[in-house]
Amino acid sequence: MAAPGLLLLLLPLLPLLPLRARADEHEHTYQDKEEVVLWMNTVGPYHNRQETYKYFSLPFCVGSKKSISHYHETLGEALQGVELEFSGLDIKFKDDVMQTTYCEVDLDKGRRDAFVYAIKNHYWYQMYIDDLPIWGIVGEADENGEDYYLWTYKKLEIGFNGNRIVDVNLTSEGKVKLVPNTKIQMSYSVKWKKSDVKFEDRFDKYLDPSFFQHRIHWFSIFNSFMMVIFLVGLVSMILMRTLRKDYARYSKEEEMDDMDRDLGDEYGWKQVHGDVFRPSSHPLIFSSLIGSGCQIFAVSLIVIIVAMIEDLYTERGSMLSTAIFVYAATSPVNGYFGGSLYARQGGRRWIKQMFIGAFLIPAMVCGTAFFINFIAIYYHASRAIPFATMVAVCCICFFVILPLNLVGTILGRNLSGQPNFPCRVNAVPRPIPEKKWFMEPAVIVCLGGILPFGSIFIEMYFIFTSFWAYKIYYVYGFMMLVLVILCIVTVCVTIVCTYFLLNAEDYRWQWTSFLSAASTAIYVYMYSFYYYFFKTKMYGLFQTSFYFGYMAVFSTALGIMCGAIGYMGTSAFVRKIYTNVKID
Repeated sequence: MAAPGLLLLLLPLLPLLPLRARADEHEHTYQDKEEVVLWMNTVGPYHNRQETYKYFSLPFCVGSKKSISHYHETLGEALQGVELEFSGLDIKFKDDVMQTTYCEVDLDKGRRDAFVYAIKNHYWYQMYIDDLPIWGIVGEADENGEDYYLWTYKKLEIGFNGNRIVDVNLTSEGKVKLVPNTKIQMSYSVKWKKSDVKFEDRFDKYLDPSFFQHRIHWFSIFNSFMMVIFLVGLVSMILMRTLRKDYARYSKEEEMDDMDRDLGDEYGWKQVHGDVFRPSSHPLIFSSLIGSGCQIFAVSLIVIIVAMIEDLYTERGSMLSTAIFVYAATSPVNGYFGGSLYARQGGRRWIKQMFIGAFLIPAMVCGTAFFINFIAIYYHASRAIPFATMVAVCCICFFVILPLNLVGTILGRNLSGQPNFPCRVNAVPRPIPEKKWFMEPAVIVCLGGILPFGSIFIEMYFIFTSFWAYKIYYVYGFMMLVLVILCIVTVCVTIVCTYFLLNAEDYRWQWTSFLSAASTAIYVYMYSFYYYFFKTKMYGLFQTSFYFGYMAVFSTALGIMCGAIGYMGTSAFVRKIYTNVKID
């Protein structure tokens, strides 16, 4: 019964998987003189990568060939605003076409104004042949900005290796001045040439090794690695030297002299043994955040591994589709860690916790996406999410994520939901003594995210540039190293912060460890402001809301993941030190 039930749960995920069982461009093999489809995708301002519109929203004309409809093959394709429309151009495999007029644009005042607006805003368009992207510019203005010209001649040069297309180049020619009440002829030509490029390597021309494998990238990894060595050494010193001294003092139960008392923040952590395992405040929200953070970490790890093995950038929307599929499939991770932690903290409303844990991240992402969607609809942008796609996302949340989260919650409560703390929790909470201002949890939280952010901020630049500019991110080995470094740095920093907090006889370490690691998100979001104003030329309400909306989602998800990693590492540290000390 379990296997068919799981299959039923995974049925809504099937649209996420790329469909490959069709001929032509989906098999990427052609016979001589077989039709090759030129898809027109989107057009939009060069500086606003996400502000895209349907190609034929500009008054371009269509070729005479019979129209072919295209549907979104994956959920990622639909969410990313891919709007393929048939160009109407007659292209056949290995069949050269001399310059041929395929249609005329009757340039009245309205159409001319549309083209002029596009040229003023540096509009580019994107096309696809056999899943290979091609970019071209709509037109250009003269030096004085008074006359505007439209490129009317698409000169296509297509490379083939055997029966496969391995290279496509577009040259825009035929510059024609835009004059109202005239007719503009649009033309194209196709030249086929034999190429030595292997089919597996045909996307290499779109990659930019000089950018992603720059010395600065390697130096940042080395710099972060040295930071890891320093922090691991610091934590090892605390664990081996300071704690050993603490244990020796506690076991001898000697009276402390005045100097030792002045240095009390070395050994004060034993005093709170009766309160250190007290349930955190707001355990329902806290356990939901920890569960969600563990799931985000699992998704990040799996998607990076998949991207290292498979070249996901070769398929439209495949990275987003893979991330959604993996997120849905890893929902039991969320339920297991969130449910077990809530049970150990004595929580009774486990169904409510399960619902909050399951929908915390989807609600944040969908809420932001739907808000931006209203702006996209107002702009008539291709990024407007279709209603059917919204329904599909909701179905995944209710019929896949929620049931799998329930399974994980039940397993977590039954397998590791019993509180097995090494110290008994006192019935009455111990008063927290006054301490120096820099030992306050709020200060520790603010400072805790600096080092984790410092270990990843160079990589953030490369990731931002690949998403917000015209670069394809492909160095997932770097990203895996950075993820490992981030985890180690986060755990080390939160352990050090928690050690000093407990030495100040403040047992509120759960939220402090989570928030001190999660504060990395604040620095990432602040960095996104710097990147927007100094590294991009974005403008307009749509692009600005898109940028800051999704950067807020990214930063929050990163913060929740770091917080969960920091808490899990600190929890193991706290359990370890209180297991080894003798309690009266």
